[in-house]
Amino acid sequence: MARIFDVVEYPSEMTDELVHRFPETGVADLRIGSQIIVRESQRVVFMRDGHALDVFGPGRHTIVTANIPLLINLVGKAFNDRTPFTAEVYFVSMREFVDRKWGTPQPILVRNAGVGLGIALLQGFGTYSFQVADAQQFVTQVVGAQGSYRMTDIENRLRTMLLSKIQDLLGETGSKKNVLEMIGLTEELGTGVRVKAQDDFAALGLMLKSFYIGSLKPSDKSAEELRAMGMLDMATYAQLQASDAMREAARNEGGGAGLTAGIGAGLGIGNVLSQSLQGIGTTQAAGAAGAAQGGTAAIPSVMTPAEAANVLKVAEADVVAAITAGDLKAKKIGESYRISKEALEEFLKG
Repeated sequence: MARIFDVVEYPSEMTDELVHRFPETGVADLRIGSQIIVRESQRVVFMRDGHALDVFGPGRHTIVTANIPLLINLVGKAFNDRTPFTAEVYFVSMREFVDRKWGTPQPILVRNAGVGLGIALLQGFGTYSFQVADAQQFVTQVVGAQGSYRMTDIENRLRTMLLSKIQDLLGETGSKKNVLEMIGLTEELGTGVRVKAQDDFAALGLMLKSFYIGSLKPSDKSAEELRAMGMLDMATYAQLQASDAMREAARNEGGGAGLTAGIGAGLGIGNVLSQSLQGIGTTQAAGAAGAAQGGTAAIPSVMTPAEAANVLKVAEADVVAAITAGDLKAKKIGESYRISKEALEEFLKG
């Protein structure tokens, strides 16, 4: 004979568990008069055949048709309402789950009006907290018939929801503020994300209690990542390598110079980039003038592989291959190569 449970309880703090099903597998044999004990931080969803019959708050509850009217249709009047019946009892934690972590696995592309390229990549991380607001909705919409539903089962889903909201909000804010101004608005941005995400959490029976941005900063590898995303052409990327080399040198030396270089690169390369682009533009203009006067473009005194390839009328990959093979002399600065005019002329002589 199946065991009939006269008292059902789950004496657990449920620190990392949102829902615990009793029993974890199969169904519980109960009867009219069985008792369910619910602790202060819990709610109990009483279900049968996939249908929620009632939700119990803290206290000791006796199963009778008075507090679960639908039972009269399930049990009937036989045996003085003492007929055993099967059901599932879901203990739901109503505590606030705090200090949950979020972060941007990939940098977020934002506008950066008036600075460098006008775009930048931001990275951020912080914490959030939430709790179950509607126990019945959460069980029916999310948990289903699982025996135990833990934080690991829903954390990725919640983080994805939050990241979509912060990306949307940064896009909206970037149309009015530059990156430096946005970094100073972490509290306002956190409040905005909480407001935007509230409906999505409510649809699951949850409530987003808080959302904090612990850090919001430019990506350390803006030039490389922008190129990988198709936001930079090869020529512009080659021009940015000068500032990348400066950043690497500053980082190795440590101190304030490294911080300044990193911020300059992350903010669309900043003033360093502007000066670099202006210098390249001046060189190209001088070359064009020389071609008009003498029929031959002037060769810069120092060149990137891309600029040398332009002089040689070959692909940049061919220049890099010649450097790697030792045929073309070049100076490596950080991750970048620089080629002197003399080295290129020597290479051309064979």
